[in-house]
Amino acid sequence: MPAHPSLSHPAPRPRFAAPILALLACLALAGCAHTEGALGYYWQSVQGHARLLQAARPLDEWIANESTPAPLRARLQLAQRARHFAVQELGLPDNASYRSYADLGRSAAVWNVVAAPPYALELHRWCFPFTGCIGYRGYFQEADAQAEGARLAAQGLEVDVYGVPAYSTLGYLDWAGGDPLLNTFIGWPEGEFVRLLFHELAHQVVYAQGDTLFNESFATAVERLGTERWLATQARPEVRQAFAASEERRQSFRALTRATRARLAEIYEQNKAPEHDSQALNAMKLVAMQDFRARYAVLRERWLAQGARVEGYDRWVAQANNASFAAQAAYDAWVPAFEALFAQQGQRWDAFYDAVRHLAALPQDERHARLRALLPPQGD
Repeated sequence: MPAHPSLSHPAPRPRFAAPILALLACLALAGCAHTEGALGYYWQSVQGHARLLQAARPLDEWIANESTPAPLRARLQLAQRARHFAVQELGLPDNASYRSYADLGRSAAVWNVVAAPPYALELHRWCFPFTGCIGYRGYFQEADAQAEGARLAAQGLEVDVYGVPAYSTLGYLDWAGGDPLLNTFIGWPEGEFVRLLFHELAHQVVYAQGDTLFNESFATAVERLGTERWLATQARPEVRQAFAASEERRQSFRALTRATRARLAEIYEQNKAPEHDSQALNAMKLVAMQDFRARYAVLRERWLAQGARVEGYDRWVAQANNASFAAQAAYDAWVPAFEALFAQQGQRWDAFYDAVRHLAALPQDERHARLRALLPPQGD
């Protein structure tokens, strides 16, 4: 997703939450028994999240503070309305998350590392307590993420390191203040802002351990369906218009990356055939990537003519590799299946969430088989 500039605002007063250190320290020690060299990684997680909580203050404090800039105050008030909407209209959790705000003084909440083999679209996986095995690893310092990326690249993997604006603690840390709003996304256009809010709250509804594809596709489906309702009932015409233009670009780009992903998967499937050596596979892969960038250039010219900003897309395309294509797939692979399930449940959020919880409780193979059966026929 393209980056958007955040609004300017003063640094908040520190707020220290001692209990969170105790909990995260316990997680760190538990993790050491599962992951080689995990102590340093978990300690940076302890420190990073604790600093995030230290910076957070309740929205009402920010709004009442005379020194809070008017644009930021208006955006925090919008966040309160969107948070209320999420509970009342989408059935999302009514808890402490996104009822406070923090300025981290940086452009991303964390930096994720993803990696994949040179001839496969399968993400390298890391295993953690509680979350299971997942296809990414997050760091609070970009330098640490880059160091992990370099280590994986030295093993022959293709690597992508990217900043993410928010992450979810899955509701487990509601007692410690929940997940705050952050400067990393507070200044996004309204439609983009509320969709991220709905996405992260959806992670607190259902989480299937070790199944990134399921978890991210579910949250993306909730974000899409929820944002559609918000725009239809809460947003001004100019907000709907801006979001529609942004969504058209997003869908065009996703169609291009899906097509390229399918082409690469077909090429890599030939890796199993003895008559294809790595040199031949690499030549086919190179042609596919050149075609991808050429087709993006056409989209880019059209978007620039429309006055759109393309920096975020430019960065994604410039760095695109197996890792970035595989990571993107996690966000949309099962979305049509979840949207079909929502319709099947009469567009009732409570029934939909119950059905998704039932899926999450199944073994992964059976879960994916059920989702596959929900996918609309190709061509629909």
